Amino acid sequence: MRVEDLHHKELLELDPEGGVIRFAGQRALLIDAVAMGLLRQYLVDNFGLTAARAVLTQFGFAHGWRMATAMRDEFKWSQKGDWLRAGSHISTLGGLFLVQPGSENILTNKGAMLLASYEAEQHLLHFGRSDSPVCWTICGLMSGYVSQTAGKEIFVLEDRCLGQGHAACHILGRTRQKWGEERAEDLSFFEQGRLKECLDVSLARVMDTLKAAEVKLQGQRRALVRAVRDVEDPLGLVAKSPKMRGIVDLAQRVAKVDASVLITGESGVGKERIARLVHDESTRAAGSFVAVNCGAISETLFESELFGHARGAFTGAESDRPGLFEAANHGTLLLDEIGEVSPGMQVKLLRVLQEREIRRVGENKSRPVNIRVLAATNRNLAHGVAEGTFRQDLYYRIKVVELFVPPLRDRREDILPLARLMLADAALRMDRKISGLTPSAADQLLRYDWPGNVRELENTMERAVALARGSRVDLEDLPDEVRQAFQKPVVRDGTVQPLDEIEKDYILAVLEMNDGNQTRTARQLGIGSATLYRKLKKFGFTGRARIAGADRAR
Repeated sequence: MRVEDLHHKELLELDPEGGVIRFAGQRALLIDAVAMGLLRQYLVDNFGLTAARAVLTQFGFAHGWRMATAMRDEFKWSQKGDWLRAGSHISTLGGLFLVQPGSENILTNKGAMLLASYEAEQHLLHFGRSDSPVCWTICGLMSGYVSQTAGKEIFVLEDRCLGQGHAACHILGRTRQKWGEERAEDLSFFEQGRLKECLDVSLARVMDTLKAAEVKLQGQRRALVRAVRDVEDPLGLVAKSPKMRGIVDLAQRVAKVDASVLITGESGVGKERIARLVHDESTRAAGSFVAVNCGAISETLFESELFGHARGAFTGAESDRPGLFEAANHGTLLLDEIGEVSPGMQVKLLRVLQEREIRRVGENKSRPVNIRVLAATNRNLAHGVAEGTFRQDLYYRIKVVELFVPPLRDRREDILPLARLMLADAALRMDRKISGLTPSAADQLLRYDWPGNVRELENTMERAVALARGSRVDLEDLPDEVRQAFQKPVVRDGTVQPLDEIEKDYILAVLEMNDGNQTRTARQLGIGSATLYRKLKKFGFTGRARIAGADRAR
């Protein structure tokens, strides 16, 4: 039989009822090329480049050896040299690479030229251009195949690679002796001892990192639990107010479907944290979450940052570079402050969102991207559409679902839990033994309107922890603007809130701040315990038995 006569129809057997595929007489699997690329990325990220190369090289060697064994059992060739050509041809039929015609014999000094290497393609996709050859699995496969058919160890190495920016990959096969000391480092990846050495070092490093992280997390958890006993925070968010609980619930529901989400709200309200919640609760949680502040990137660099660029596309572009869309592939990309994007870039963003493909600056080919796009802004984009500064088609493309994060002044139930959490975190980072807030400080935090929202509250807590003289943050430790704040009239739906309702809210807030201790609450309010009891009874508060028990315990 001639090598040229090999055909998929004769090599591939499908048994859909039995769930079995056979290729060249042996059970085979169809493996997605991108999945192999993700495996490579996982190995590199978790065990390092050296260990990843050792794993993939030795995996390829075993694959090639098995392929040669199957070929021996199934086929007889008229010429001995056909064994080499058959291996290359089978690999081509399997979609691994294409051998340039006339260069199938890798044992000659000429070697073999490989086109369309899947492995180089995947390495470029996940890591960009490399300084050295990257077709590790293919070199291992051809080494295993040739070694089995030749009956002696033959090692196939690469000296040019698509992954380095060359036009094609070039491989050569020689014995260890002929390779000599010049390629001794490359040959070491075929040895099992090299893999063990790499993994020992990598695992030791991982274990040390995990142990250190565990100790740190345990200490942080103890500190946070000690300082913030009343925070119910399973999702990493403080949401005690009805408005915030409603937003969290909506975010969790929309996370389950792959729809575009527009997150709106004032600066500092926590829009990015809501975006992370959508990502974490979605099917893309295993992928990357990439956030880009559109207002922080200059107009000239914006396209390159998002879409990437080719080598030589502009002055300073010394190598190919993937953009943030590619970095977020199979994950989530947050376009923060999307209202700052120029009209010209709005057109390009719209095309990417519609076509789900990007084109690097300086390239003619398009690259598919599989991402979920979230957008956030503190602007009113509907006004921007009306004024002509924001494209209407892009607006409706990103606003499939809108999540409005209310300002902190409209969710005052969240102020103290957030403040305690931030205080505990700041105290841990600064190594200060600050246990909490004094009643007067807590009361003043509730009076302030927080125009800078959660970000301002965090800054205030850090400042207070840094300046506090005692074991608790007191009123004098707060910034002037917070200390001097007074209770403004509360307006709801355009109507001033009645005085008795304000009194009720205020008394219950102080009672909650004191963990239900009526005696302490009455003393802070400057009224008697009996007066407080009558007011609570008037409010319909039914927690007397529990609170009285708590008072006796104290």
